[in-house]
Amino acid sequence: MTSQPTEVYRIFGAEMSPYSVKVRSYLRYKGIPHHWILRNAESEADYARHAKLPIIPLVLAPDDAPMQDSTPIIDALELDFPEPPIHPADVLTSFISALLEEFGDEWGNKWMFHYRWARDVDQRASAGRIARMVAPKADETTFGKVAEKIRARMVERLWYVGSNEVNAPQIEQGFVEMLGLLERHLAIRPYLFGGRPSYGDFGLWGQFYELWTDPTAGALIEGNAPHVLAWIHRMLWPRAEGEFELWPELSLTLMPILTRQVGALFMPWTLANERALTENRDMFSVQLGDTVWTQKPQKYHARSLQMLRSKYAFLHDRSRLDVVLEEIGCLNGLQPRPA
Repeated sequence: MTSQPTEVYRIFGAEMSPYSVKVRSYLRYKGIPHHWILRNAESEADYARHAKLPIIPLVLAPDDAPMQDSTPIIDALELDFPEPPIHPADVLTSFISALLEEFGDEWGNKWMFHYRWARDVDQRASAGRIARMVAPKADETTFGKVAEKIRARMVERLWYVGSNEVNAPQIEQGFVEMLGLLERHLAIRPYLFGGRPSYGDFGLWGQFYELWTDPTAGALIEGNAPHVLAWIHRMLWPRAEGEFELWPELSLTLMPILTRQVGALFMPWTLANERALTENRDMFSVQLGDTVWTQKPQKYHARSLQMLRSKYAFLHDRSRLDVVLEEIGCLNGLQPRPA
């Protein structure tokens, strides 16, 4: 039976935050009444009163119970609002959707952050947009100073996602390949898993939406991937247009994405990141295809990987799934790690 929400949730977020728009798209799809509140100086006191971590989105339930971190927010809301479903009934397809959600959040963010802050034109555009968001009434002189301060701060953070001189070509080549693969997959369906949005759509879409709003990546999308562009627009206000497809139909164009992007790039990277943290290293390198990726380890990604492993371990019959995960190159990485 479909839940009938009558009370309003509040979501503190920003249009330039992939995780904020991800959760907003989910709330829209579910028909959950909500107020979108831009986190800026005017809302900061209310935000700070409820936030346990300095991140967005922050979702407040009608009783003011706070929720943070986009994936746990969606997982929590799914318990109260299971309809319309975002998880296919088939165990195999459902977990692949969860795998793509993780991939979007953790690897797709590298594309987004790199393209947004690596080039002068994107830096200026993004810093200006953020400055207008945080200081909408500033005069031109003040606006310029705010924008330049934001630009400097964000460019300094490129290392956090692994964007540097060594990795930059890999990031951009990987995105262009993913764009082509996704274009072929979405040419014959409105959403990743068929006629309705899935868990995986929300995670991957948040990054692609942000990429589309920036000059360099937006030009790549608009000039080369009309079906991806249509999906980006569709996911702003997603709706069910049909049913989830079966794996044999999906796999024809989804497996290239899974093998070449998730299995060949994301999984070895996230395992190397985990090992670096375990060994208390401040830098790590990992072979990804024909190239070596080097960056500082990221703590959150290790926790995120553990959450994905927990979802995998929770499944009862993994026989069909394991065959596919082995082919993708992800099965070993999802096995429990020794304590």
